[in-house]
Amino acid sequence: MLINPTLKSEVLQDQVAIVTGGSRGIGGAAAEMLAANGAHVVIADVDKQETEEAASRICNEYGADRVSTFVADLIGVDACDQLVEKVLNDHGRIDTVVNSAGYAWDGGIHSMSDDQFQAMLDIHAIVPFRIARASAPYFRQAALDDNEAGIERHRKTIMISSMAAQWGLVGAGNYATGKAAMLGLMRTLAQEWGKHRVNVNAVAFGGVQTRFGLPQSEHEVVESGGHKIHVGVAHKRAEALGLKIDRDAPPTNEEIYSPRANKNTLFGRNGTIREAADAIFWLASPLSDFVTGQVIAVSGGAQGGMS
Repeated sequence: MLINPTLKSEVLQDQVAIVTGGSRGIGGAAAEMLAANGAHVVIADVDKQETEEAASRICNEYGADRVSTFVADLIGVDACDQLVEKVLNDHGRIDTVVNSAGYAWDGGIHSMSDDQFQAMLDIHAIVPFRIARASAPYFRQAALDDNEAGIERHRKTIMISSMAAQWGLVGAGNYATGKAAMLGLMRTLAQEWGKHRVNVNAVAFGGVQTRFGLPQSEHEVVESGGHKIHVGVAHKRAEALGLKIDRDAPPTNEEIYSPRANKNTLFGRNGTIREAADAIFWLASPLSDFVTGQVIAVSGGAQGGMS
């Protein structure tokens, strides 16, 4: 198990959820949380090995009927259309979309290339837009079918954003911009899709412990759009923060996901990916059926900018 889910139930029984970036980190925790509560989860990710390992983990814990995979670089022009088409062909329905695919490619604005800035818009804004566009005909028809059958059923789209979208983020203005763009898309979709009973919300995370908070190494690399990005904290800043990981050995899950001290949160620590998954599950569940167009801050009460 990647996490020990806070809740295990059949609340989402018979539902189908797409989780992009669902092999690791917050996306992986969300995939496991949704599966633990009855959903069939389609993990859509660029990393074939990590995706297969995540699917195997969920299959072993919750059963083969709880998981399937779609391996592709989602910024490819047709990838999002193919994802939605495959899910509908294989499962006949989509109940939840969690737009969790993302990464950071840090740098100061003064020295940032066009490709570096565009890459963050592509993965954090263009991909969710394309998935929404591809899903729209199904959501519209499903709502019409529900109306005809006298059923009131809600479907969910969830954007995984960041408090950086609100505060900005020194050294990662491209990331902050991409995450802010998600919020404009979310609010517009909520208005356009409310009549179809599709709830569209965002979770803005701050200070959640993931691999992006570790020192950069050859073991933590994202390949997308022809770029190879070493994710994580630059070595000089990592040293200043007291982050020490053996750069020559792959970090363990404990090293990656155990919360570290964080004086910027009211609890004095980072959040966990399980705590992140809890918020996503709430938005995917019937508990949030009257919530739409909202940004849910999950940041341990942190205030102001992030360093």
